[in-house]
Amino acid sequence: MVMVPVTYYEDHPYNSLATKLIISFCCIKTISMASRTQSNGCSFCLEPQFKQEEEIKSPGIEKDDEASVEASPNRDMTTYSQHYFGSIKDGFSISIIENMKEEYGLFVWPSSVILAEYVWQQKSRFSGANVVELGAGTSLPGLIAAKVGADVTLTDDLSKAEVLSNMRRVCSINDIKCKVMGVRWGVFEDPIFTLHPKIILGADVLYDASGFDDLFSTVTYLLQKCPDSVFITTYHNRSGHHLIEFLMEKWRLKCTKLLDGFSFLPPHKASKLSGDIQLAEIVLDEMCLR
Repeated sequence: MVMVPVTYYEDHPYNSLATKLIISFCCIKTISMASRTQSNGCSFCLEPQFKQEEEIKSPGIEKDDEASVEASPNRDMTTYSQHYFGSIKDGFSISIIENMKEEYGLFVWPSSVILAEYVWQQKSRFSGANVVELGAGTSLPGLIAAKVGADVTLTDDLSKAEVLSNMRRVCSINDIKCKVMGVRWGVFEDPIFTLHPKIILGADVLYDASGFDDLFSTVTYLLQKCPDSVFITTYHNRSGHHLIEFLMEKWRLKCTKLLDGFSFLPPHKASKLSGDIQLAEIVLDEMCLR
């Protein structure tokens, strides 16, 4: 049995069924999520939430809850979660395979939900764009980008075979075509040379300070390959802001937009999440490159 630190599960968008399983298998007393309300002064046009969401099912979903569980002899804690975007008339849902036993890479973290919502609200910007998601994990933002018309490549650590395999399964059950590729941050091998993204996505990729330098070196390389490209990332506002600012200056990057992640999130989604999450748009600093 794998024991996961409580601090990471506090970030996870629990539903009641998943919470019961975590208590059963990991003996962790969870903390219910605090309700969040939509920030005043939001400049984004929010789409109406689905009505009767519980009646809409994606392929592979057998229950009305947001997740169903498959038990296996080795206690593989697999769930299928559904995520809704837009209204019944113009929206859709995405099914995500999660695994509570896998370390970090197979959960839908709050940062991923927020980045996916941002992609949905900016869908005209993503339509027809070449998009790469770094550290994609369960790949929700990248799948939304593909659903609204982007040409998407989902990437994660080359050594995480289970995560890469899960990406392919998630694409298959949602009938979405994405390229899946193993990429190691800070290592320049054949796969990365084929990428030419207009938009780079990264949800909660700024969680381990030891990997920040490698991440920014990879982001900088990809930004340099395509004029006017941008890196859009969501991250928890932890204690690493000064390090992030230092590394942005080191790699000649600048932040052009910084938003509270809850400021544009629909209330029915915000109420299920917690944390201080930022969304940043980062580009090359042309002044430093001269």
